[in-house]
Formats: sequence, C-alpha cells, structure tokens
Amino acid sequence: MSALNEVPLLLRAARGETLERPPVWMMRQAGRYMKAYRDLREKYPSFRERSEIPEVAIEVSLQPWRAFQPDGVILFSDIVTPMPGLGIEMDIAEGKGPIIDAPIRTQQQIDNLQPLNPEESLPFINTILQSLRAEVGNKSTVLGFVGATWTLAAYAV
Repeated sequence: MSALNEVPLLLRAARGETLERPPVWMMRQAGRYMKAYRDLREKYPSFRERSEIPEVAIEVSLQPWRAFQPDGVILFSDIVTPMPGLGIEMDIAEGKGPIIDAPIRTQQQIDNLQPLNPEESLPFINTILQSLRAEVGNKSTVLGFVGATWTLAAYAV
C-alpha cells in the first residue's frame, strides 16, 4: 500500500474500487506449515485455548502477516465459537472438528438456548480484533468470521 493511500487494499477491493493489483490473503492463513504455530500448538494443545486466549490468538493471527505481509489478517477462530454463548457446550477436536457435548434433539433443549450476548460470552473476540487492528494499522485489513444461524444449527443438531 502506498503512503498516499491510507485505506488497506483488501478493504478497497470490498468497496468495489479499482485497484493497482488484486489483494492477496490465504485461506487458513495460520497453521501447521509454520514452525511458530506448531510450537504454540504444543504449549496450547486445545484449539479453543489457541482461539480464546487473546494473547495466543493474536500471536497466531499475526504469524503469517509478519512472515508474508498479505493484504488480510485473519482472526484465528472457528465458525462455531459462539456456541457456548448460546448454551451449547462444545469442543474442537484435533483432526475431527467441532464436537457437540449434547446435540440438540428435544424441544426442551431448544427452549434452554440462550440469546447470544457477545460482550458477555465472547469478550475475547473484541479484545483480539482491537489488538489486531492496532498492530497492523492500515497496512492490512483485519478479517473476522463466524458461522451464521443455519451453519450453527447444522452443527448443533
């Protein structure tokens, strides 16, 4: 990004602006291909630890950005992260993905679901996103993601 242009390239692309080049970022940007990630995975074997402890998630999110300077910094997280905040206990098993403790099978389980209050149940997300934004400034676009209602329901049942 040039000094004249304060808006990150990926954000400009999302706005539909004409660009000097296509923006670049990678799906699954952080991960096993990086020794630094493998080292953190040994220290924090649980995916939820790596994605919910702000200092760890920030570090994992920034590792590929520091190494490659892509146009997007992707929040290290999972699409099912909101589930515990809805009252659906789960874990993310290495090599298996999300494991729901008690899949929804009854009306009573549906009635027991809680409205999602991100400030209460997901405060780490705000901390992580604010820290990433502060770290990269306008050099890159910070990307977050989450499963939508249908996706979360598909995992929950």
